[in-house]
Amino acid sequence: MQIKFRAISLSYKTAPVQIRELISLDEESSHRILLKLKEFFSLSDALILSTCNRTEVYYSHELDLSTEIIKLVGLEKGLIDVVNYMDYFEIFNDDRQAISHLFRVSMGLEAQVVGDIQISNQVKRAYQTSADLEMAGPFLHRLMHTIFFTNKRIVQETSFRDGAASLSYATIELIESLTSNTYQPRILLIGVGEIGEDVAKNMVHLPDAKVKITNRTLSKAQEIAAPLGLEVVPFEECREAMNEADVIVCSIMKNEPFITKEIVKKFDIQSYKLLVDLSVPRSIETSVEDVPGVVLYNVDNIRSKASEALEKRLASVPQVEEIINESIEEFYNWKKEMMVSPTINKLKQSLEQIRQEELSRYLKNVEEKDYVLIDKITKSMMQKILKVPVVQLRAACQRNQAEEMIEIITDLFDLEKVKTEK
Repeated sequence: MQIKFRAISLSYKTAPVQIRELISLDEESSHRILLKLKEFFSLSDALILSTCNRTEVYYSHELDLSTEIIKLVGLEKGLIDVVNYMDYFEIFNDDRQAISHLFRVSMGLEAQVVGDIQISNQVKRAYQTSADLEMAGPFLHRLMHTIFFTNKRIVQETSFRDGAASLSYATIELIESLTSNTYQPRILLIGVGEIGEDVAKNMVHLPDAKVKITNRTLSKAQEIAAPLGLEVVPFEECREAMNEADVIVCSIMKNEPFITKEIVKKFDIQSYKLLVDLSVPRSIETSVEDVPGVVLYNVDNIRSKASEALEKRLASVPQVEEIINESIEEFYNWKKEMMVSPTINKLKQSLEQIRQEELSRYLKNVEEKDYVLIDKITKSMMQKILKVPVVQLRAACQRNQAEEMIEIITDLFDLEKVKTEK
C-alpha cells in the first residue's frame, strides 16, 4: 500500500472562533500529540500547525488516520465529545491536495488577511518542532525546504508581501476608523506575544495615539516598548490601565477569559470603550457588549479595508500560484525519483551479487590481468542490462505508473529477498 502525505485542517474557513479555541493547541500540547503519533502509528513525518486561525496536522501514512488523530486532539484538550466536531475539519487524503494546501497556507494564500507574513514564521517553528522530535524524515525535510525556497521566490519576484496587510495591521486600521473622532485616543495593549508584538510595532501608524503596553513578563514588555517609545504598565496595574483606556487590545494566552463582564461593569466609561480580542482561546467574555458604551471585536470580525497594499497582494495571487505550481512540480519530480530509488538499488545489488558469485566460481585460477579484464567486461554488461529497467522505471514515474512497474521488476528479478545496503 502506498504511503501518502495527508492533512487535517480546522480553520476560520470551516469553523467559528468558539470552535477553533476549543481545538487550539499550544506548544506543549503539540509536542505531546506528535510523540503519541510517533508511538501509536510509527509516523516518521508529521507536522502540527496551530495559530489563531487554524489547527492543522500533516502526516505521511498508508492509511487515513484522520479520525484517530482528531480523537487524540480531543483527548489532549479534554473534549470527550470531539467526534461531534468532525464536520468542522477538512480532510486531505489526496497526496497532491495535501501538499498544495501546505504550500498555500505557508505562503499566506489561505490567511484571513491574504499574504500575512506571520504564518511563514509559524510554519518554520512547527517544522523545527517536528525536526527536534525526530518526526521529519527525508520527505518532510525536502518538502519544507522547497516551501522555504518558494517563499523566498515570492518575496523577490512578486508584490505579494509588500505593504503591511497583516492581521495586526488590520487591527490598527480598525482602531483608526473607530477612534477618528477621538483626540489622542488612549490605547492599552495587553500581551506582547507574536501577534501583540506585531500590533505594537504597527502602532506607528497611529501617531496621535497614547499607547501603553503591559505583559506578564515585564522585561519582555520593556524590550519591545523601548525602541518604539511606548509606555510600559506593570501587569499588576493592568486593571487601572484598562479603566483609563479608550481602546483595549488583548492578545494574551489564557484558558479562561481575562477580561470579564464583571470587570468591565466597574469601569468608568465616559463615551465608549473599544475592546479588541486577538486571542484564541478568546480572552474577553462576549457578554461585555451588554455593558453600555462597550464595543467588542474578535479575530473573526476584524476585516481589513481595501488598502493599496492588500490590492497589490490580491493582484499578485495568480503569479504566486504559478510559482507554487512550479515548485510542486519540481518537488514531485524528486518524489517520483525517491519512489523508484529503492527498487533501482535492489536491482543493482541483485545483479552485482550474481556477478560476484559467478566470478568467484569460474575465475579461481585466472591470472590477475585476465581477472581485471573480465571484471571490467562483466561490469559493463551489468550496466547495459540495468539501463533498460532503470529507464523504464523513470519513464513510468512520468506516466504516474511507477507502482505497477516496481511490482513487475520486483517479481521479475525476485527483489523481495534483496535487502537494501545501508
